[in-house]
Amino acid sequence: EHLRAFDQEVNAFVDYMFGPRDTRVRGWFLLDSYLPTFFLTGAYLLCIWLGNKFMKDRPPFSLRPHLIVYNFGITLLSLYMLIELILATWEGGYNLQCQNLHSAGEADIRVAKVLWWYYFSKVIEFMDTIFFVLRKKNSQITFLHVYHHATMFNIWWCVLNWIPCGQSFFGPTLNSFIHVLMYSYYGLSVIPSMRKYLWWKKYLTQAQLIQFLLTIVHTLSAAVKPCGFPFGCLMFQSSYMATLVILFINFYIKTYQKVPSRTAIKEMPVTTEIKNGFHKDCFATANGFLNNKKAQ
Repeated sequence: EHLRAFDQEVNAFVDYMFGPRDTRVRGWFLLDSYLPTFFLTGAYLLCIWLGNKFMKDRPPFSLRPHLIVYNFGITLLSLYMLIELILATWEGGYNLQCQNLHSAGEADIRVAKVLWWYYFSKVIEFMDTIFFVLRKKNSQITFLHVYHHATMFNIWWCVLNWIPCGQSFFGPTLNSFIHVLMYSYYGLSVIPSMRKYLWWKKYLTQAQLIQFLLTIVHTLSAAVKPCGFPFGCLMFQSSYMATLVILFINFYIKTYQKVPSRTAIKEMPVTTEIKNGFHKDCFATANGFLNNKKAQ
């Protein structure tokens, strides 16, 4: 009874803050109450903290079979979302510059169903970090990595409840395409015989930054020429994507713009950590930063 009362208070507060929810998604799994999303996010953060303590004095796990299944599973899910979003928005005659929430009829429902899978995929992708913990890749568990994973799951709960279609389609379409490339790379790199063929690793981080910038431009285009999509949501999405761009650029400057001293150059070991000019930390975050050593 106490939990039910708390749940009602939380959801009443959320509804007060954001207004009436979209009735088309009522009853969909995990959407009616914010508590499951909140508790799953808390469990994710707790697993990182407890997992690091648990693994501190233990040898890392290999997890190669698990990584193959996981990475190719996410690749297939991302490919499904990419294809379905393209087909659904084409069917609905979506306007690329600005698309409202109700004019496309059944195509809007189709888009919303795909975006629910996009939201749900964010909780599945918590496993990126859990694998880092179990493999003792602690250097990969950066602020950007955890911030991105934790916030995306919560943001997309809000998106699905209030703006589950229309202009919301663009970012997930781009991100699904990037994830097809990214997780397929992860999966293939687990297989030793395939590593020599993975020439496109160095372009993925660049593509992710382009994705961030394109999403911001697309979002702001609906503010320049409104079509009925909520203005506050456009501003929030642009601001959030801007934080990712800032964090990425900050990381990029720290990683690539420092001029090493001659002593550092002499002492620097020739390893795969700087292969193709990219340091391993460049790939520290899923949804934008690939782990150069994840498959080892």
